[in-house]
Amino acid sequence: MSDQAKLQTGGESYEFPELSGTCGPDVVDIRKLYAKTGQFTYDPGFTSTASCESGLTFIDGEEGVLLHRGYPIGQLAEESSFMEVAYLLLNKELPNQGELDDFIYTITRHTMVHDQLRQFYQGFRRDAHPMAIMCGVVGALSAFYHDSTDISDPEQRKIASHRLIAKMPTIAAMAYKYAVGQPFLQPKNDLSYTGNFLRMTFGVPAEEYEVIPAVEKAMDRIFILHADHEQNASTSTVRLAGSSGANPFACTAAGIACLWGPAHGGANEAALNMLHEIGTPDKIPHYIERAKDKNDPFRLMGFGHRVYKNYDPRATVMQKTVREVFEALDVKDPVFETALQLEEIALNDPYFQEKKLFPNVDFYSGIILSAIGFPTTMFTALFALARTVGWVAQWNEMISDPGQKIGRPRQLYTGPTQRDYVSIDKR
Repeated sequence: MSDQAKLQTGGESYEFPELSGTCGPDVVDIRKLYAKTGQFTYDPGFTSTASCESGLTFIDGEEGVLLHRGYPIGQLAEESSFMEVAYLLLNKELPNQGELDDFIYTITRHTMVHDQLRQFYQGFRRDAHPMAIMCGVVGALSAFYHDSTDISDPEQRKIASHRLIAKMPTIAAMAYKYAVGQPFLQPKNDLSYTGNFLRMTFGVPAEEYEVIPAVEKAMDRIFILHADHEQNASTSTVRLAGSSGANPFACTAAGIACLWGPAHGGANEAALNMLHEIGTPDKIPHYIERAKDKNDPFRLMGFGHRVYKNYDPRATVMQKTVREVFEALDVKDPVFETALQLEEIALNDPYFQEKKLFPNVDFYSGIILSAIGFPTTMFTALFALARTVGWVAQWNEMISDPGQKIGRPRQLYTGPTQRDYVSIDKR
C-alpha cells in the first residue's frame, strides 16, 4: 500500500497516492485531481511535473549524476562506444559481442537514403540552415518508408528505429555537403558509425579519406554524451507528438524542430561565439567582471545548467577530450588558450563557486567541433544526430506503455469571460 499525500482545498481534504521510483524523489499521483477537486495544478515549464514513467535515463542534478539504464555516463563515454550505448538505450541491457555485431551490421545496412530523397535537397537554398534541412528531410522519410510507419506493429517500430539511427548521419552529412557545394558521398560499410559520418562530411570523391583515431573517438564520445538526457524539451516534444499516434519519422522531425531553439540545442554554438568575443586570455578578467555585473547583458555561456546544480558529469569527459583532439590535430588557436584559462579562473572564483556556475558539456563540445572543422551552423545538427537514439528509445518506451494517453496539458485561463458578439457597425 503506497503512502498518501493529503491536499486541503475548499474546506475539503483529499488523499492522493505517493509513488516511488528506483532513484530520485517520490511523486504524488494527481491523475484524479480534477475529478476529485475540480482543480488543476499550475506548473509553467513542467519543472515539478513527472510527465511519464521511464526506465531509460536518470539525472540527479544536485549531485551531478547522469545514468543510462543505471550505468554512469563517465564509464560509458570512456569504456563504451556510441553503438553500444544505442543498443543499451533501445534494449535495456548492454550487448554481448554477438549482439553488438548484429546490431552494428543492421545499422550499417540502413545508412543509405532513398535516391529520390537526395533530390529533396535541391529544393533548399544553398545557405539554408542545416537544421531547417533536417526538419524537412527527416519528416519526409515517412513518405519513402511506408513499411515502417505502423506503430502498432513492434517489428515495424524496430525497423523505423534502426532506420532513423542509421540514416541520421547520412542526412546530416548531406546537409553539410549541400551547403558547401560538394557532391554527396555514399556511406562505406567497412567504417564505423562515427568514422562513416566523418568521411561523408569531410571526404571528397577524388581522394581517400583518412579517419584520425583521436577525432573519431572524440566524435563518438560527443555522440554518447548527447544520446539521451531524460525528459528535456525536445524529448518531451517527441513523446507528445508520439502520444497522438504520429509516425516515428514525424515525431523525430518535431524533436529536431524543438532542439533548434537556442535555449536547448544551440548552447555550444553560443559558448564558442562567446570565446571568440573574448578573443585572447588577457581580456578574460574584463569579461569575468562583466559577467558578475547584473546590469550588464553579457553572460558566460557554457557555464551552469538548468538541471545540474553541481558539475556537469559530461563536462569531465569533454575536458579531457579537448586536449586529446588539439594534440592530435596540432591546433594552435588562441580560442583554445582562452577557453582553458577561462575555465581555470571561473572554477577558482568564489562568485562562480557560490552560484555553482561550472563549465558544462556545451562549453567544451563547441571547441572540439570547431577544431575538427565543423561550422557553428552544424553544431545543433550534430546534437540532433546523437539525440535521435534517445528520441527513438523514449518513443518506443512510450508506445509500448499500455496506459499511455494522448498528451493534453491544461491551463490557467486569464482571458475575458463569456460575452456576446457585437456587429461591426456597433463597435
